Amino acid sequence: MSGDDYPRDPDAVTPEWLTGCLRSLHPGLPAIEGFSVSRIGTGQVGQCIRFDLRYASEPPAGAPSSIVGKFASADPASRAAGKAGRCYVSEVGFYRDLQTSVGIRTPRCYFSAIDDTEVDHALILEDMSPASQGDQIAGCTPDDAAAALEELARLHAPRWNDATLERLAWLGDSSAARAELVCPVYDSFLEGFAERYAGRLDDATLGLARDMSAALPKLLSEAGGPQTIVHRDYRLDNMLFGDGVTAPRVSVVDWQTVGLGAGPSDAAYFIGAGLPTELRREHERRLVDVYHESLVAGGVDTYRREECWREYRRATVGGLLMAVMASMMVGATERGDEMFMTMAKRHAAHAIDLEVREFF
Repeated sequence: MSGDDYPRDPDAVTPEWLTGCLRSLHPGLPAIEGFSVSRIGTGQVGQCIRFDLRYASEPPAGAPSSIVGKFASADPASRAAGKAGRCYVSEVGFYRDLQTSVGIRTPRCYFSAIDDTEVDHALILEDMSPASQGDQIAGCTPDDAAAALEELARLHAPRWNDATLERLAWLGDSSAARAELVCPVYDSFLEGFAERYAGRLDDATLGLARDMSAALPKLLSEAGGPQTIVHRDYRLDNMLFGDGVTAPRVSVVDWQTVGLGAGPSDAAYFIGAGLPTELRREHERRLVDVYHESLVAGGVDTYRREECWREYRRATVGGLLMAVMASMMVGATERGDEMFMTMAKRHAAHAIDLEVREFF
């Protein structure tokens, strides 16, 4: 379901409007007569709201007892960042144009729309509870990491080297054009990042961040190999973990950065900060093999393990790039700052371990 007449913020949502959204996939559903609301997640540029539903009469089996709504942030700085980064356009575009063509587990979408401002939007999605959100700061176990990488291959494999993706203008460019956009922004944020987190950044992390400035145009424009749909923010805070029975083993949310790129870039971004550094060093090669083997199982049978590993190594700069830029684009919070510092340090250690300067 989509349309122009929709609420732009959670306070404008009505039972009648939600009833119409859900009836698009559940014909004959009784009317929703009311709901309670609660904020969920730790989104930096958006509001994520759970609506616990009360029906006018007993709903049929399988009808949702709650749903999740996503809206633009109420904070002006975060709204501006969301528009500049095309976050809102991208997430609505994913659910509208791509979700049904990939195998990765994502919430079912009942409604998606965005207006001409490219800011005010609404998404009404399946509530994945009782699954629990991952924690980027705490990290995850190797078993959870392997499950997330198997799921990642279900995103990448179905549209691997699919030339038709270029028809989706909102999906953006995957190489040189993106480098032209990203590199000046990174450079403009770098010294502010160093100043804001002075005393919390170690010399190795800051040194790599500065060395990357000159290397990024080459790294981003020459990142070649097969292209596919990439999440670009594939990390634990954007994943929900369940027992595989009452909730999916892994489901993935927050598609605000989706684009075209090399599949191993998502794997490097996830592994680089998803596990504490020592645990990552112990299990990394096995986890990359899990990802590659899952691609092969999904039909990508001409992509050699050595190609995958090389592109994975090159892509280790992506996490530090994201930590620098994202931390300077959104409103500062205590939890956000701790997360960005954790990411920056783990990603820098990852890139240094894998000798990423070889690609500079």
